Order: sequence, then C-alpha cells, then structure tokens
Amino acid sequence: MTEKKIITVIGATGKQGGGLVRAVLADHASEFAVRAVTRHPDGESARELKRLGVDDIVRADMDDPPSLAPAFEHAYGAFVVTNFWEHMSAEREKTQAQAVARAASHAGVQHAIWSTLEDTRDCIPLDDERMPTLQERYKVPHFDGKAEADHYFTDEAVPTTFLRTTFYWENLLGPFAPHRGPDGAFQLTWPMGESRLSGIAVDDIGRTALAILRGGADFVAATISIAGEHLKVADMAAALTTSLGEPVRYRPLSPDEWRAQGLPGADETGNMFQYYADCEHRFTAARDLTAVRDLNPALQDFATWLAAHHDRLLTAWA
Repeated sequence: MTEKKIITVIGATGKQGGGLVRAVLADHASEFAVRAVTRHPDGESARELKRLGVDDIVRADMDDPPSLAPAFEHAYGAFVVTNFWEHMSAEREKTQAQAVARAASHAGVQHAIWSTLEDTRDCIPLDDERMPTLQERYKVPHFDGKAEADHYFTDEAVPTTFLRTTFYWENLLGPFAPHRGPDGAFQLTWPMGESRLSGIAVDDIGRTALAILRGGADFVAATISIAGEHLKVADMAAALTTSLGEPVRYRPLSPDEWRAQGLPGADETGNMFQYYADCEHRFTAARDLTAVRDLNPALQDFATWLAAHHDRLLTAWA
C-alpha cells in the first residue's frame, strides 16, 4: 500500500481547517493523510477529531515558533489559517504567518495553502474617509494583515497557493445571527445596503482546498478566490423565511450605525461589511462561481446550505 502524503493542518479544530479535515476523511481513496495541529491536543475539539478518525494530532502554537517544527516534519503539504478574532491584532496575525512560513520552508513542504484575503486598501485607501482607519494603518485589519503576510510564503520559497475566502454562512449560527425586532420577527441588520454579499459554507472551503492539493504544481503561486453564491442580504432573508417558515426581515443599518453599536469588534466588522458593499463588484468578480464549481463540484449555494442546516438554525436562534 502506498504511504499517504501528510498534510499539516494549522487550525484543524477551527472552521476552515476542520472543513479540510472532514474533506480528507470523507475521501477514502485520498492520497493524503491529515496531521491536525492544535494548542490543546487533549481538549474537546481535539477529541472530536479523534472520534472522526484523525490519528495524527500534534501540539504546536503559532506564537511559539520552535513548537512548529515537529508539526511539519515529513509533511508533504500544509493548510495554514490564522485566527484574527482570537486576539484582534493584525500585527500578531502577521507574526504568526511568518513563523508558520519559516517552519514550512525549513521542513521542505512541497505545497502549502495559505488562507488569505484581499488588501482592502487597494479599494479604499487609508486617506479615504468613508471608513475609519483601524490599528493605525489598516482599513479592515483581518483582511489587510493577511494580505500583507502573503509575501512571507514567497520570501521563504514555500510553494504556495493563496486561497482567498469570504464570509461564512456558518456565521448565521453565531456572531451574525439575526435578532428579534420589536414585532417579534427576526431581523438581519447587516450594513450591506443593496449590495451583494459573497458567502460560502466552511465545508466547501475544505473541499476546494483538497482539490487544490490534488492539483499540486498546477496551483502553486496561484491566487484562487472562492465563494458559493453572491446574494443581496434581502434575498438571504427571503430564503431564510422560506426555509424556516418564520419571517426574517432585512433592516439594513448604515456602516456608521453598525460601528456605533459599541459591540466587541464593531469597528472591525462595520468596516468589513462596508468594504463588501462599497467594493462589491471588484470582490464578486474575483470569485467566478463556475470556476469554483469546476474545482469543487459539490459547491453549495445558499439554499442548499440552508436545507442542510435547518435544524441547527432553529436551535441557534431559539
């Protein structure tokens, strides 16, 4: 039996990394085996990976560069994602990416996928007063920091595919779930106006990443931008209403109204939504759904994702 190629998955217990883990495990004929990397190998999330069938789970911490070396030992490939929302610092995210790029380079990784995003300042420059500048030098730090980190992988000569993702529909199960308005109906109050939002299911990020790894050298140095569908939020609300059998209404806020809510990360997420809206055509045009479906024929549109998550939505919104 041919020995499988090890894919080191940074962030294996998170949404994107978990999506790739599930994709590899579901492909019983896969040429790849998962090495799941986590700071807490004895935690509940790691135990769930073991229940799913992951045997190779190692401890490493992106804030502790020496710990990363064993995670990449003998690995063919890697999937790398950083979690801005854990610490809310673009500079820390960049430092983490640099540490991972160096570790992958030193180990001789033959194909890495770096989960990145656009530099929003290409569309909304720092001196543009449409939105505030955050952390002194960014418009949307969790976008711009990742974009600035891209060069670490090329500088370290890591054969890399730059995978640009987008808004997860799973956010409807958590931080961006609707709330009930004064009349008792659910309301989506995202500051998107009439612009379309590019969304995707996290499992489709994983399946697309697996297709990129299968493609190998054909995708090295490529930037691949993905989405499952581009939808106005009013259309998302209508689809939710149909799926759940309960009214879900779209009541858009202005970006300034969103930022003024004072919620944790309100400035960051307000700028994010404003970027999605103000730069809609550039952002959606980069995400050719036909091309994404060529890579991942199982790509879900929003209605398909809703059907699969009907019960979870009802529970999350209860």
